[in-house]
Parts: sequence; C-alpha cells; structure tokens
Amino acid sequence: MSSINFNGLSVFIVVARERSFTRAAAHLGISQSAVSHSINALEESLGMRLLTRTTRGAAPTEAGERLLSNLTPYYDGIEAELSALSALREKPSGTVRISAHDHAASTILWPKLGPLLRDYPDIILEISIDYGLIDIVSERFDAGVRNGDQIANDMIAMRISPDYRMLVVGSPDYFALHGAPQTPNELIAHSCANLRLPTHGGLYAWEFEKEGKALNVQVSGQMIFNTSSQLLTAALEGYALTYAPEDVVTPYIKAGKLISVLEDWSPYVPGYHLYYPSRRHSLPAFQLVLDTLRYQMA
Repeated sequence: MSSINFNGLSVFIVVARERSFTRAAAHLGISQSAVSHSINALEESLGMRLLTRTTRGAAPTEAGERLLSNLTPYYDGIEAELSALSALREKPSGTVRISAHDHAASTILWPKLGPLLRDYPDIILEISIDYGLIDIVSERFDAGVRNGDQIANDMIAMRISPDYRMLVVGSPDYFALHGAPQTPNELIAHSCANLRLPTHGGLYAWEFEKEGKALNVQVSGQMIFNTSSQLLTAALEGYALTYAPEDVVTPYIKAGKLISVLEDWSPYVPGYHLYYPSRRHSLPAFQLVLDTLRYQMA
C-alpha cells in the first residue's frame, strides 16, 4: 500500500454508517458514481472487499466492520475539532486598530467600544490619537475617523455621530479685560490658542458661516498646541480664546467658567465617519465594531 487514501476512508465511513451509496452521496454532496469510484479505489488499494453491495444498499464485510469500528473515534474527533475551529473563526477576536483625534476618541469611540471589551475579552482595541490625514492602509490601521467631508473616494465611510457645532469660547476674566469680538474678523485682535496640524505643519484656520457666507480666519496668539485638551485649558485659565466642539465646552458654559461668542457665525460641521478600505475583509471583530459604532438617526 503506497499511500493512505484518506478521502476514500471518509467516504467509506459515511457509506458504512448510512448502509447506502445513495444516502451517502446525498450526505457528502457528491454524485453516487463518485462515491462508488472512491470505494472501489480504496478496496483496490487495500486488496480486500470492505462493503457488500446489495439491491437494498451496502453492508460492511468483516474487514469493513473492523475498519469502521477502529476508524470511527478518530473520524468523530476530527469532525469535532474542525467544528471547534469553525466556531473559533467566527468568534470575535483579534486586534482592531483605529486612528482618530482625541475628540472623536473620547466622545464616540471609547463610550461605545469600552463596554464591548467587557463582553468580548478576546478583542483588543487600539486607538491611536492623530490629527494628521494619515494613510491608514500604509500605516496598517483597520479604520480611521474623520469628518464626513474629509473621506477619500476610495474608502467606505459609515456615519458614527451627528453633525456637531464649533464654538468660540473664553473665560469671563478674559472678556472682562479684552471685550468680546462681534464678528469673526475681530478675532485677529485677540489672543487665540492655535492648533497645529501635523499633516502640513500649518495652523488650523477657524471656520465660520452666516447666511450662506463662509469665512475662514487665521487667528494668532502666544500658544500653539497639537492636541485639543491644552486649548481648553488655555481658555479656562483666561489666557486665550479657543475654538472647540460644542459638546466639550457646554458643561463649562453652564458652570459659568466659559462664555461663547459669535454663535450666529458658528457652523455645524459634518459628523464623524468611520472609514476603511473597500477591500477590507469583514472579520467578526471588525464587523462587531462597525455594528456598535453605527449612528442611528433619531
């Protein structure tokens, strides 16, 4: 016997159990002739008859009964192991890497995905804070988060938040000393905390809109940061005005620690979208993240 015909052995076990070539073919999803060919090849390689063919079906010979009895535990074990591997493949597990800036991470990603980690301990979530418009494919991220108007055409985008508004805010002490701007252009005369964008190295221009008229203002001041938390601190401590998402500054406005100005010029910006390559395989862990983050309109 030059080699073991494992395919023939598995076909033999099914035929011997079913006592029928026809039922075995249906069980295996192959033709009856293919079943007969496999059994004939196996018997020829072993040099003995394993099945007795009758008009009613097939019955194991003495040699066939012995082979069936000895092989069955191994065959069942292999089937059980393959089933376990299949279940493991479909069980959400592995690392999901997402690039986002800190506002999206703290207000959208973590509140929604944090509880997910408790329910699925085999999932590892990596959130990388980055204000740059990085190439998530070359940087090996599974997905990124940007505003809806910043998504490349070759990416799949899914909304994960409503549109939100940006506000200009400062402390009561600051406005007591310097007064409040009445138009965006008056910001040029004020001390403003700037955000440097890493992609081009430039400073973020504050965006305004009123009655269909859009206006970008390049503000100036003594402080430049590369994350938003320091911008908020600068405003709270009275050093400068800052430009921040409404949901971030609202608690401080209600507490009297900040005052918003130019609200009639304060625009809503497209909400956050999770984006990923169109060729991204939808593995269970990644699909679970998508389902968890998907924004449902009220």
